[in-house]
Amino acid sequence: MAVLTIRNLPDVVRDRLRKRAAAAGSSMEAHARAILAKASLESVEKETGASLQQWVDTLYRGNKPDTAVKDLLASRRREVRSERRIKSKPSAPIKSRK
Repeated sequence: MAVLTIRNLPDVVRDRLRKRAAAAGSSMEAHARAILAKASLESVEKETGASLQQWVDTLYRGNKPDTAVKDLLASRRREVRSERRIKSKPSAPIKSRK
C-alpha cells in the first residue's frame, strides 16, 4: 500500500473532515481514504458542451428560467464594457500644492 502525505491542509478542512468521519463512525484516515478512492473512480474525460448542458439541466431540475443564459451573457458583457471604460479613462494629473 502507498503512503500519501498532504502538506498545507487548512485547519478548517481538517476539522470538517474529522467531523464527517466521526458522523460516519470511522477514523479520519479511513474517511479520507474512502473519499480519495471514490474520487479516483470518477471519469477524467474532457467536459463536452452536452455534458455541461446536462449538468445545468440537472442543477435546475427543469426549472431553469428561459432567459438564464441570455441574462448571464448580458451581465458579463456589461461588466467588460465597464472595465474597458475604466481602463481607457486617462488619470487626472496630480496637482501640486503651493
